[in-house]
Amino acid sequence: MTTFGQLEDTDIDIAIDDNEAGERRGMELAARIRMVAAQDPELAQDLVDELIVALDKAMGGTFREYLDQEPSDGAERTLTDSGSGISPA
Repeated sequence: MTTFGQLEDTDIDIAIDDNEAGERRGMELAARIRMVAAQDPELAQDLVDELIVALDKAMGGTFREYLDQEPSDGAERTLTDSGSGISPA
């Protein structure tokens, strides 16, 4: 870590572009979900499931294409129950 006067380089938080800003927001969201999961894993899973459904709706039912792995059974059930047109694999 470099220190410039009383300002450290870790204190500077300027997004270079919109993609980087979005990535930072995503990392902040993931960190918050991890904090919830440490306290209440079931609540964290419910939040993730709801987030997946909301993202799927916002993307016109194509969010699954962006997932690295299959969603949990809860998310799968929630996507199917929400009428998003996604049926269990």
